[in-house]
This record gives sequence, C-alpha cells and structure tokens, in this order.
Amino acid sequence: MHAPTTPIHPQPLLDALARSPDVPAFERGSRIVTRGELLETASRIAVGMRAASLGPGSGIGIATAVSPEGVAVYLAAYALGCRVVGLRTSGGSRQLAQMLGTGLDAIVVDPSAQVLPEIARAIPMLTIGGGQGGTDLLASPARDEPLIAQARADDVARLVYTSGSTGAPKACAQTYRALSTHYLWQPDHWTNVIAELASRFGRYLLFGDLASPVVFDYLGLCLLGGGTAVIPDPGQGALFPYAIERHRITASIMNVPRLYQMLDVLRDKPVDVGSLRAIMVSGSPLAPHRLEAALHRLGPVVYQGYGQNEHGMISLLTPEDIGQGHPSVLASVGRPHPFVELRVCAKDGEPVPAGTTGEICVRSPYMMMGYWADPEESAAVLRDGWLHTRDLGYLDPQGFVHLVGRARDIILVNAEICHAGAIERLLAAHPDVDQAYVVGTPDDKTGEAIHAFIVPAAGTVPNASVLSAIVRAELGEASVPKSIRIVDGVPIAPSGKPDKRALLPSLSSESSDPSSDKRSSGER
Repeated sequence: MHAPTTPIHPQPLLDALARSPDVPAFERGSRIVTRGELLETASRIAVGMRAASLGPGSGIGIATAVSPEGVAVYLAAYALGCRVVGLRTSGGSRQLAQMLGTGLDAIVVDPSAQVLPEIARAIPMLTIGGGQGGTDLLASPARDEPLIAQARADDVARLVYTSGSTGAPKACAQTYRALSTHYLWQPDHWTNVIAELASRFGRYLLFGDLASPVVFDYLGLCLLGGGTAVIPDPGQGALFPYAIERHRITASIMNVPRLYQMLDVLRDKPVDVGSLRAIMVSGSPLAPHRLEAALHRLGPVVYQGYGQNEHGMISLLTPEDIGQGHPSVLASVGRPHPFVELRVCAKDGEPVPAGTTGEICVRSPYMMMGYWADPEESAAVLRDGWLHTRDLGYLDPQGFVHLVGRARDIILVNAEICHAGAIERLLAAHPDVDQAYVVGTPDDKTGEAIHAFIVPAAGTVPNASVLSAIVRAELGEASVPKSIRIVDGVPIAPSGKPDKRALLPSLSSESSDPSSDKRSSGER
C-alpha cells in the first residue's frame, strides 16, 4: 500500500505551529515556550543559516542539547531542505568522526556541545546561544514572511546511523520524499491507530538526544497532535518513574532496559504513574512475561514497536491488540503498519508460508534509499525494491509478526548453526529467569561455544542443569550453552540496546555452583 501525496516535510508541523501560536509547545520547570515562539525562533535561525549559504542540498551537522532552541535548529534546517546529520557524541570519537566526514557544509552547536574532533575545524561552525567561537544564529534578524518548507523531494533529508551491533555503524539516507510520507509526520493521513496514539501524547516526556530519529519523530507526533513536550530538569534526579509522577506525564518513549528498570522501581516503591496513557517501547525484543508485568502495573498503555533505522516502524503491537486475547500476542511485535508490505522469505528470496521462519523483508514509501556512500552494503540489503532486514521471524495466522533472532546472530557448534535469539527466548521463558543473553566464543573442540548470561527473576536462583535440559529438549544438544552464568544485569550500549558482548570478560573469572548464593556459571 502506498501513502498518498503529501506536503513536503516539515510543512505540516510549521502549519500546525502557526495555527495555535499561544498553545505551549515546551515546558521546562517554570519556563513555557509557546508554539508561536518556537516558530519565531526557527524562522530566526533559518535567516542565519541562509546567510551562511545553507539551503537545499546543504549538509549540516547538529550537536545540541534537548531544548526548544535545539528543536528549532532542526526545524530550520529541514525547512531549508538541508541534509541533516544529528551528531551523537555518545557513540564515541570514531563514530563522530565518521559523521563529520559526510560532506558537511556547516556544524551547529550550543554551549552544551562537547569538544569536536580535529576534522571539525575545517567545517564552518554556527552556534545557538553563543560560545564555541561561531556565529550565533539566535542573533539573526526576525523574518517578515512565514517560514515555508522548500526542500527538493529527492534530496536526502537526514542520515540516521545504525547502532553498529552487527558491524560498523552505517548511515541510512532518507529522502524528503520518504520523510514526507512518514507515518508520524502527516496528520492528514494518520491511521486510526496513530491518531489514537497522538491523542495520548498530551504531555510527552522529552529526553535523550535530538539526534535520535525516534526521539525527534515522536516529538513531531506530540506537537502535531496538539500536545506539550515536557523537558525534565536533569538535576531533579532519576527520570523514571519519578518524572512521570512529578510532571503528570501522559506519554513517553523508552527502550526495553529502561522499561525493566522502571518496573523494578515500581515493584518496590509507591510511585503514582496513573497519568500515563501511552508508553512506546522499542529498540530490542520485549520478553512476554515483562510485557505482562507492565500491563499489570501500568494498565493498557504499552505499545511495542518493531523497526530499524533503515526503515522506521515495521510493525506495532497496541493495547487493543493485546486486549483481543490472542494466545500468542504477547510474544509478538504486533501487525505490520498499514503502509508497510511485509513478507517472510527463504534464503533464495522466495516467500514462505505463514508460520514458517525466514528473513523478514519489507518495503514502504518511507524506508531509506540506501546507505550513504556505501553502494556495496546498500545492494546487499536492498533488492528488487525490498529491504532485507536480516531479522528472522514468522507471521502467525492472525497476522502478528514474531521475531526469532538476527540472521547474523548465529553460533556454529560442530558446524551446526545455532541461533542465539532462539536460545535467549527459550531461557527467558523459564519463571526463574528475567532476562537471558547468549553469545558465542571461539572453542578449540567445537569451533565455537555458546555462553548464556542470566538475570534471575526476583527472589530466585536459576538452576543451570534445569535450563540446559530445557534447551537440549527443545533445540538439540548443539544449542546447549557451555556455560550459564548468573549476572545482575547487562551493560547498555550508547544505542540504548543491551550490550551482551560486554559480558564476555566475566567468563575469565572463576566459576562456581549456580545453586549457591554467588553469581556464577554452570559448565555443561
């Protein structure tokens, strides 16, 4: 299904801001920034960008904190039709240098920006709020005429970087034509599900990094739906769930580890989160027992999104889906978005029947055009108009998508293919297991060896022998972990995803009996 013709991005948001100039767009403590003030700031910044010879096709890197002025920089850059690169400093100096090497014509920073690598010195610098030695865009004169989007449809609108979990991070290039059909940015074409979601974003907890497309796109949903973005003061302490209670938040987005942390707090402390109407959870699979716990504690407010930076949202599990009571719904990631065509394919690219596991392949009007300056990798994932996600999964009879694992996340034991995702899901289904992470290491006897790291359910001590027997019975001898180690948690990568390979150094420590009180491993 193809989306209808729409105005060029971000014109719908510019129009929405102009229609309700007195409505609050942002709230931060006692400071209120109206929609009219946001639009005026964006217009002023656009004047400064034009004076710096920026316009359609120009490359612009942006490194700003979460603030109304930071958002205005992005709006101005998009309105001028620039190629926007959000500079995520959390990814490390190597990735930042990669972003700076994409042909940028200017960099915009604010006083919060970290020191940029040497390569940045050759790129003209602009600022908001002074500092850093560049021209202050906020000092530009106000515009007399409205800010109008002037992008060329086939120009690249933004580069979105992958997490690098399967290799070096890659820059996904999304055109203005694609972004203009994005399911969150065009309210005239919202589906009933997205319109309902937007109605729940009356007070959106805005945090994280504006360079994240998820953060920025859901900010767009909030503003287009008439809501207010609430920016918490970092000095107020832990964000979740206390900020929800303090600010009477109705909606937020979060990754799976943050949801787990929030549920752990709510299990032990009385925090009022009754204002919540929507939590969008994404980034990695959400275990069915944790989703069930979230529904029990928070009510019918949990949405689970499955997508990739190469594409955006692929499928969505809604509270309404869960309420229908399909037996396997909690283990799924919902149904494909209406604008998304999805099929499950065998290795030869041919579709397989429902219920059969294969690679998930998708296409939609808003997926990437390819990886920036990387035709070889682009050709590997984009074939005949379809994006090969490298995710394994299947469709059930009700049309729900189920993820099985990453096509590349395999471990070869005695030349037999073992899928880490399948082992993880099987282990996490045991009542004594809260989370499970599986990795492979080189092994002299078997080629590779499987190692499992288990975060136990509260008040339990998982038994390694029992868990091994379950894997053996369901997946076969080759999939049985060589070691099962109990850990308190898993490190989180800059992308927000669990970094299970960071657990590998613990394998060199001395192991002991997992039935004891110690955190340990069980050798098979």
